Amino acid sequence: MSLKALHICFILLATALLLGFGFWAVRNFSETGNQTNLALGVISFFGTGALTIYLFWFIRKMKKVGSA
Repeated sequence: MSLKALHICFILLATALLLGFGFWAVRNFSETGNQTNLALGVISFFGTGALTIYLFWFIRKMKKVGSA
């Protein structure tokens, strides 16, 4: 497995974990009413968006570098 493919796998894994944690935190907020859980959920969703943008930027950049 190339370093490029490994990096993409790690980005996808981190994105999936952040998304799952965000849903868990928001669900936990709806059950307990704890404001910290809501804040963590919102931050996780922003992180998910940022990682998604980074993933597309990285793939586009690697196409210019060459095939690996």
